[in-house]
Amino acid sequence: MASAPSLGEERSLWRQGVDLVAGVDEVGRGPLAGPVVAAAVILFPRSDFRWLFHVRDSKQLTPSQREELAPYIWRDALSVGVGFVPHTAIDRIGIAEATRQAMLRAVGNMYCRPQHLLIDALSLPACKLPQTAIIHGDARCISIAAASVVAKVARDRHMDSHDTRFSGYGFARNKGYATRQHLQALRRLGPCDIHRRSFAPVRELLEMRGGV
Repeated sequence: MASAPSLGEERSLWRQGVDLVAGVDEVGRGPLAGPVVAAAVILFPRSDFRWLFHVRDSKQLTPSQREELAPYIWRDALSVGVGFVPHTAIDRIGIAEATRQAMLRAVGNMYCRPQHLLIDALSLPACKLPQTAIIHGDARCISIAAASVVAKVARDRHMDSHDTRFSGYGFARNKGYATRQHLQALRRLGPCDIHRRSFAPVRELLEMRGGV
């Protein structure tokens, strides 16, 4: 079993008098449809809420566990921000830059300005705040893991809302990821309005059909 994330990074900064430490993470880099979504979470210094011991990287949690944890994070964190970058922007600027833009929006949507960012794997050159990129940060750092849960729940709900509008693709089940069922539907129905035209399976299908 994977080890639980800790507050080690946050406590190190808190001891230096840096109280407003935001964990930042994203979800949705890989799907063929929908936005990339990021979240930023600032925990109260010396937080000891019981739910903290259940926080994990969102990929290690079931949908019901994520849905149960997310309201506690929103209620008890000092500040939470979420940022969406739509599929159209992903096609225009690429997924790497879109991911950074989503993170910047998440930080910008917090009601208080962080003093330091703990970011899963990436750095944000456009952000002048002090920051630390942590490889596998969502598995190592509780505030990043909490951000991953918030971002995942927000994106899943967004994709669920498109399931009826774009029936046949199974967005409520696959969330836009390239499952076998989704790829079969894509070949049968063609891309819908929220598919990422720059991603290979969608782009190749459009090229084969003479689309753009």
